[in-house]
Amino acid sequence: MKLGKEQIQKIFLGLLLLIGLLYVYFALLLAPVSKNIASANASAASLEPQINDAKKQISKTAALEKEAPAAIQTLDQLKSSIPEGAPIAWFPPRMAEFFKRQGIDKTVTRLTNELPEKDLPGFRRLVWAIDVPKVEFTPLGIALAGLENEEPLLQVTNVAIDTSKEDVQYQHATLTVATIVKQ
Repeated sequence: MKLGKEQIQKIFLGLLLLIGLLYVYFALLLAPVSKNIASANASAASLEPQINDAKKQISKTAALEKEAPAAIQTLDQLKSSIPEGAPIAWFPPRMAEFFKRQGIDKTVTRLTNELPEKDLPGFRRLVWAIDVPKVEFTPLGIALAGLENEEPLLQVTNVAIDTSKEDVQYQHATLTVATIVKQ
């Protein structure tokens, strides 16, 4: 079978069209699709750490939601244990009454500092100095032991005890205490 010149030209032209069609398919149609797929995969891979962080945050939020009722109850107990009114009006008499119950008659309570409470928004920390001019050591120790137990929002931060040469039986004590109050 012998092919004529015209048939060879048709076959050659058909091959050129086939090559052109393959070029157009791969270069103009398939290449952009491949680039889009590669960029989508890269975007998905870059979002993977953010997705993991979001999952961790969701689990932390769920844990906080489970703990919220207990925290709300604790906060309500805290609020209910703080008397209404200005602390300068209720705290010094409260301390004088406590020490009288312990057998210590004379105390002077004064406010020395006021700080915002970082962990509890809506509350502040007040620092007080309680001066006990004449006290024996044993009743003072017993009173200090009971003070933080009886007043859960109170924290004794410093105790200074001085003795005098005139009356060695009695000491002069200065307590520094901090308490939490509402804003």
